[in-house]
Amino acid sequence: MHIRGDHAELVVEGRLDVRSAADARTVLHAAVDSGDGDLVLDLAELDSWDATGLGVIMGAHRRAGRCGRRLVLRKVPPQMRRLLVATRLHRILAIETAAPGASPAAGSRPGQPGILAKP
Repeated sequence: MHIRGDHAELVVEGRLDVRSAADARTVLHAAVDSGDGDLVLDLAELDSWDATGLGVIMGAHRRAGRCGRRLVLRKVPPQMRRLLVATRLHRILAIETAAPGASPAAGSRPGQPGILAKP
C-alpha cells in the first residue's frame, strides 16, 4: 500500500489491509490534522481492502468530523462500492458519484454535485 498527496487530497494505491493499516492510519490522521476543508481520498488505484482497511477509512472519517472536516471518497472501484452499499456505509461516508465538474448524479445533495446523499 502506498499513499501520496497532501492534506487536501490523497491517492491510495495497492491493498489497504491488516498489514498496511497502521501506516495508512498514521498518514490519514496526519493529513486530517494538518489541513482544513474536505480531505479527498482518491481510490482509483486501490486494489482491495479488508475489514481492517475499511476500519481505517471509518476512523479517518470520524477524526475528520471531530476536526470540522469531511472525508470524501473519490473514484471508488465498483467492487468496493458494492461493499459500502452492502454494509450501508455509503449512507455515512461522502462518496463522489461523478468526476468534479460533471453534472450531478441522481441522488446527489443539492449544492454538493457528485456526492451520494445521506438519508
